[in-house]
Amino acid sequence: MSNIRAVTLRGVGFAHESAADSLFIDLNAHFPIGFTGIMGANGAGKTTLLELVTGQRTPQSGHVERPLRAILCPQRTDDPPEQLPDLLADWHSEAHQLRVILGLDEDYAERWMSLSHGERKRAQIGSALWTAPDVLAIDEPTNHIDRAARARLIEALHRFRGVGLLVSHDRELQDALCSQSLWIDPPTATLYPGGYTAARAQRDQAHARAIEARAQARHTLTRLLTVQSERREFARGESHRRSKRGIARNDHDAKAKIDLARVTDGSSGASLRQLAGRVRRASEQLEAAVVDKAHTTGVWFSAGRSPRRVLAHLAANDLPLGGGRQLRHPDLHIGPVDRIGISGPNGAGKSTLLRELLASTNVPIPLRVYLPQEIARDAAVAALDAARARTPAERARLMQVVSRLGSRPERLLVSVTPSPGETRKLLLAEGIIREPHLIVLDEPTNHLDLSSIEALEQALSECPCALIIVSHDERLLQRLTTTRWVIEPGATSLLRIST
Repeated sequence: MSNIRAVTLRGVGFAHESAADSLFIDLNAHFPIGFTGIMGANGAGKTTLLELVTGQRTPQSGHVERPLRAILCPQRTDDPPEQLPDLLADWHSEAHQLRVILGLDEDYAERWMSLSHGERKRAQIGSALWTAPDVLAIDEPTNHIDRAARARLIEALHRFRGVGLLVSHDRELQDALCSQSLWIDPPTATLYPGGYTAARAQRDQAHARAIEARAQARHTLTRLLTVQSERREFARGESHRRSKRGIARNDHDAKAKIDLARVTDGSSGASLRQLAGRVRRASEQLEAAVVDKAHTTGVWFSAGRSPRRVLAHLAANDLPLGGGRQLRHPDLHIGPVDRIGISGPNGAGKSTLLRELLASTNVPIPLRVYLPQEIARDAAVAALDAARARTPAERARLMQVVSRLGSRPERLLVSVTPSPGETRKLLLAEGIIREPHLIVLDEPTNHLDLSSIEALEQALSECPCALIIVSHDERLLQRLTTTRWVIEPGATSLLRIST
């Protein structure tokens, strides 16, 4: 049995097979007992790092020291965890408490396909915690989870006593659980004490210092180049007084003065050479004073308003949700500029309602965008292949939108399988360039890093078409929607409309 109680990365290097650049070069990090937040942009390698730590991938250089029992909870929840039936059948105190905290019903394993993504995520993490691993790596645990379930999840994760690695766009979760944060910026990564808020403040301070250092280095180089230019000009202007041309052969006094000037010039030449050395060193300092590039965000929608008065209509009805439950809704209409936010707990019927709305819409498929909560891996690969197959002009336009949604096109285009966050941006960008009349987003912030969420908010705030968003992110709904459809749960869930 291993006596290792922490995870240590020593000189780890890794690059995906088709990528031009490495994700990690000589990465060193130490993860003690407790949670470490793993942060960085979509596609920066957060998931890859979790896979390296848990043994799903092997470093191409360096090595990972870790305890024997390591579990990865991936972002996707397509398949039920192997341990779930045993957890649900275990009536020992610890297992019972875990099921109560996470709200896991006894029939979850039997009706996995009918569970909401939030219910699946709770079951996935609960199954991992039940095995009491030495290392637990969790990728976006609050995707699809409502606020009540999120509080339960935090309570359950606080009980974990091993080494935890947490990738999450949830700032409150990071601050609640993490004692340190690793911020990935390929091919390097920096470790900061504290959760997201503390790490963000330290990064901002370091960025400000880098800007100041670069400005100072530029000022020093400019000043030295000016002095160097002035001294060279002075030396050229004085060159005639050092020449003996035109002086009589017997004018020994004049020649002696010129010889003295040449001696002085020798000292001036040495001074110029010293100055050239200072200029070279200042130039090297400026080159070394690197400041992270700030990417332009936001998307310009050039058109996209439907001439139709009604884009979708659902007559008042009761929608079956499975398990004998129903969602009762009033008469629903969607106009060409409506901005509707839909909220409610997991399993209340939000996604079911979206499917019914899409089935009832009269907006042609090319003029509507629908992003579900989860996008299958095959669909992600197909979307990337389609992007690569576009004409250079079309691909450039598409990648400009991807960039303004917070991803690096050059990294996306060479990836084998885009990350879930990159996939969402790519599919949304494809919809945006079609100038849609209707955008329907089911939990759009799932899998997105924090800067990408801000870019998404800015993009959608400028959207002139109809917009429907399902989200647990109250801030997002407040900023982007004007009408709220709130689902109140029960055996028969009720949808209420407010403005």
